[in-house]
Amino acid sequence: MQNRSSKKKSKDVNTLASQIVEEATEEPSEVQEQETEGHIKNPHAQALGHLGGLKGGKARAAKLSAKRRKEIAQKAAKTRWKKKQTK
Repeated sequence: MQNRSSKKKSKDVNTLASQIVEEATEEPSEVQEQETEGHIKNPHAQALGHLGGLKGGKARAAKLSAKRRKEIAQKAAKTRWKKKQTK
């Protein structure tokens, strides 16, 4: 599939709708099919990664001191407020 920026957009709504339907119903190319077939993930590795992800944040929080947690929270709050003010 081509990049969207390289396609010429039609001003006609019907033509544009037709192009969208063609892209949505288009069969995947042989190259794309071969790429997906060769990348099968190991379920055991997925399970281990999931377990590590579940306990990672809690373990990190347990290691941090109260002072450091407060610093991180203050920095996050300042960043959130800065984003709201610039909008």
